[in-house]
Amino acid sequence: MTVGRSPFLRPRPVDDPAVRLIGFHHAGGSAAVYYPFVRHLPADWDLLLLDLPGRGRRAAATQLDDMAEVVETVVADVLPWADDGAPFALFGHSMGAVVAVETARALEALGRYPVWTGVSGRVAPLHPGVGAVPLHTLDDAALLDVMLDLGGMPERVTEAAEFLDRFLRTVRADLKAVDNYRPAPGRTPLNSPLTVFGGTQDAWAPASAMHMWRRETGARFTQKFFPGGHFYFLDSGFPALTDQVIGQIEAFLDLADDAQVA
Repeated sequence: MTVGRSPFLRPRPVDDPAVRLIGFHHAGGSAAVYYPFVRHLPADWDLLLLDLPGRGRRAAATQLDDMAEVVETVVADVLPWADDGAPFALFGHSMGAVVAVETARALEALGRYPVWTGVSGRVAPLHPGVGAVPLHTLDDAALLDVMLDLGGMPERVTEAAEFLDRFLRTVRADLKAVDNYRPAPGRTPLNSPLTVFGGTQDAWAPASAMHMWRRETGARFTQKFFPGGHFYFLDSGFPALTDQVIGQIEAFLDLADDAQVA
């Protein structure tokens, strides 16, 4: 399949894949954060990692600070890959969790159903949230302190003033989109299954609050937690997360196959 200049990082292109896994990064992040997935996925799975405008393969594009515009852009990016007949699954962490679930909802409205959606490190859309102050309104020093505390930042981000300024502008736009995001009233739950992932010590997405994601799907709902904080999966945590993602997707693929046979 050819789609011109792609906004996706595709570490190991697979034609006619058994599954196409599409990943959405966190605020201030880029597609590269999920690159380690490719080391552990089955050989016949295709991995597509999307860069939102303002970073990675879209570094020259203007950042978006409105979630509706983000989702509209992402749906346009994903739609060609959802139309080629291969089963597809969506995964997003933190800001990417909101992008994943809203993209899944928009695609379902167009008649393209993901076999599975995974969300990680983010409280549910109807949860009131954790922080008392919207993060995007913090001054640069305070915002940088929060980002450093959360982890997951690019290495040596504070060593070059120009790079730090660009990072803060990007993360502030992302966080504005998240902070101002409000789920559409009366929206219907997903028809596809949903799995929630999180770190047991993540203060921004407490394990005790993650059950509220249950309202986002009318299909099967599962929760999986791992030791660690907001970026529980980085470095040595990637194999464990990938194993769970694979297991969840394969289980729902089997259910879909059984339903078709029946």
